[in-house]
Amino acid sequence: MTYAVIQICGKQLKVEPGRFYDLDRIDVELDGELIIDKVLLIHHEDQIHVGQPYVEGGSVGSTIIGHRRGKKVIVYKMQPKKKTRKKRGHRQELSRLLIKSISLGDNVLAEKEIEIKEAEVAVEA
Repeated sequence: MTYAVIQICGKQLKVEPGRFYDLDRIDVELDGELIIDKVLLIHHEDQIHVGQPYVEGGSVGSTIIGHRRGKKVIVYKMQPKKKTRKKRGHRQELSRLLIKSISLGDNVLAEKEIEIKEAEVAVEA
């Protein structure tokens, strides 16, 4: 199993090819390619490449497959005995990122092509 630890949107994620992840909104169009070069660690078979802070020549190829909004979070503030109440809601803007490949230098260590079912449903409708 090949995986990588990357840094994106101020967070560190363990990513695998063929899986998708929801991150904070990324300003890339739908089906846009995104190359992530802030790779902290790559694990391939029995080899582990650790960066200081980033792996030299390491990259992760990905595609934006959708923009969506997260679940609603309710923030309720109340001061007892003061008759002060505030109820606020927030929905985070998210981007869904599909990991296609993990590369080290010019060598592609792992690659997975997946057809996006959401796009097929939109074409049929």
